[in-house]
Amino acid sequence: MVVGMHRSGTSFLTGSLQQAGLELGNISAWNPHNLKGNRENLEIVAFNDEVLAARGFAWDNPPDAPVMWTEAEYARARQLIVYYDGVARWGFKDPRTLLLVEGWQHLLPELRFVGIFRHPTAVAQSLAARGEMPQEQAFALWLAYNKRLLKLYRQTKFPLLCFDEDEAVLHRKLDVVLDELGLEPSPERFFSADLKHHKQVRQPLPAELQKLYRELCRCAR
Repeated sequence: MVVGMHRSGTSFLTGSLQQAGLELGNISAWNPHNLKGNRENLEIVAFNDEVLAARGFAWDNPPDAPVMWTEAEYARARQLIVYYDGVARWGFKDPRTLLLVEGWQHLLPELRFVGIFRHPTAVAQSLAARGEMPQEQAFALWLAYNKRLLKLYRQTKFPLLCFDEDEAVLHRKLDVVLDELGLEPSPERFFSADLKHHKQVRQPLPAELQKLYRELCRCAR
C-alpha cells in the first residue's frame, strides 16, 4: 500500500512502482489535475469513500479515531482484492487508506507499506489550485493525514520518502527502495515537472506542523 497525504507525491511513487513491475489493476491513468493519472484503483477509492461516508466522514473531513469496519465492508473489500489472485507483486494507492488503514491491515496481515510526504505549504498550494481550499483547512488536513502516516511508520518502519527533495536525490533513494521490494527500476522515469507544480513557501508555520514535518524528515530515507 502506498501511503501519504493527497498532493504529496503518492502518484509519482505509485507510478514509479508500477513501472518497476508492481501490478496496480484497473487504475486512473489521466485526470485534469494530474496528466499522468493518480494511479488509483477507482473501485478501491469508491469503497474507501463509502466506508467514510457511512460514518459521516470524507477525505476532507477525516475521522479522529480508528474506523471499525463492518463484516459487510470486509466482505466487499475481499471482492475487490480477488482481482489480484495469483499476482506475485501487487499494490494500490489512495490517500484515504490512511484514514482506514486498520481495516486493510486486518484484511491483509502481510500488507507492506511505502510512504511519501511533502511540505505543508506545497500541499496547501496544490489543494488551493485544485479546489480553492483555504490554507487553514489544507494545513488541518495535512496534519491529520501525516499524524497517521508517522504513527503507522513508527509501528512498522517502512520506506519513507520526502517529495520535496531534488529529483536526482529522490530517484536515487527510490531505486534503493525498489531494490528492497524486489522490483527493477525502469530506465524511463515516471517523474515529470507536471507532478511538482508547487514548491515549499517560506512562511511561519504553526508549531505543530513544523514539528511534525521535521520528525517526518528525520524518519525519511
